[in-house]
Amino acid sequence: MQYRRFGRSDWQISEIGYGMWGLAGWTGSDRKEIEDALDLAVESGCNFFDTAWGYAEGLSEQILGDLIRRNPDKKLYAATKIPPKNRQWPSKPNFLLKDVFPADYIIEYAEKSLKNLGVETIDLLQFHVWEDAWAHEDEWKEAIQKLTKDGKVERWGISVNRWEPNNALKTLETGLIDAVQVIYNIFDQAPEDQLFPLCNKLDIGVIARVPLDEGTLSGNLTKETTFPADDWRSTYFVPENLNASVDRAEALRPIVPAHMTMPELALRFILENPDVHTTIPGMRKLAHVRSNIATSDGIRLTKALTEELKKHRWDREPTEWSQ
Repeated sequence: MQYRRFGRSDWQISEIGYGMWGLAGWTGSDRKEIEDALDLAVESGCNFFDTAWGYAEGLSEQILGDLIRRNPDKKLYAATKIPPKNRQWPSKPNFLLKDVFPADYIIEYAEKSLKNLGVETIDLLQFHVWEDAWAHEDEWKEAIQKLTKDGKVERWGISVNRWEPNNALKTLETGLIDAVQVIYNIFDQAPEDQLFPLCNKLDIGVIARVPLDEGTLSGNLTKETTFPADDWRSTYFVPENLNASVDRAEALRPIVPAHMTMPELALRFILENPDVHTTIPGMRKLAHVRSNIATSDGIRLTKALTEELKKHRWDREPTEWSQ
């Protein structure tokens, strides 16, 4: 496992982190299998784990808390998120801060996450949605400064809305945010335009989420793929999105090197970018842990292949189903 300095925090975190959304709230999740996968990740050098209260109302946080307690001799970085008070993902431009993240609510959910994780200090607490129009409002600033002063949160971050990488730029300029989590993968390259240069300038940590485009870049989806009604993906992969996503994956398939899988290529593309400090694939099975972590070996793609992958950029706008 290779490690990168996480912005001005100076944490040395694993290039391959662990996205914990799929561990609670998705169909096909088995608790014993999940715990085995998490343990293998730790044994393999993974030390950055990203969860949220919104992942099954704290269950994913509790799973991470159990992992931390099973490894008292290792520093495992816990990143979690405050859910929007109005429970609307993503936020919309007309939403008011007082309805999404009022000060008392920020403090309330920091306490909930502390309890679920079983820790005295949260390493990184992120806002699970955001609007840059809130950048200059005082309420969220006062709340996070109090929690930091009280030793309950060490660092603060923003999880940027899907396909809106520029919807936090003014907020980052406040100097109060230490990390950004954003969708970045072979298709979603837009963060390179404005967000990554600003993060580089301000020394802000970058977490690349959705590295496999919710499964598209696994290469396993077909236009006939369906998901159970209680699985989030059933509302995301509507025909319009599923068909276009499969077409994009198929267009990519011819340039996947013979010795490489599409998921491996997708992760290596992200690791090519020095502005990214970690990427957080979801890993529910031991095989996924082994294959994903194996990509953090210091071996880089050829310049020619990287340039070819750049041509597969797919700029998208938020829609009713994109959530």
